[in-house]
Amino acid sequence: MPLPSMTPEQRQAALQKAAEARRARTGLLDSVRSGKKRLSQVLAAAKTDPVVAKTKVSQLLRAVPGLGPAKVGALMDEIGIDPDRRVGGLGDRQRSELADRVG
Repeated sequence: MPLPSMTPEQRQAALQKAAEARRARTGLLDSVRSGKKRLSQVLAAAKTDPVVAKTKVSQLLRAVPGLGPAKVGALMDEIGIDPDRRVGGLGDRQRSELADRVG
């Protein structure tokens, strides 16, 4: 299926929207890295904040100090979270399990 054709204005608007989403996600991850926000706070905001909801769980967990790719992968396997899952797609049990184990 071919991509829909867009006018230059539509393309520019889409590019700006994508750039804004990346900036917002970077700000979220930086706040987790610096300790301004705890993982449990971010997980609680997933139902109302579209930036949090569209962030990959693995990306969010790697932003937590002390968690690298190996620990993140093992933790996600133990809890039963798919590597490509986004925060908004987590179930209540998965969300609470992550908050209990990480903080």
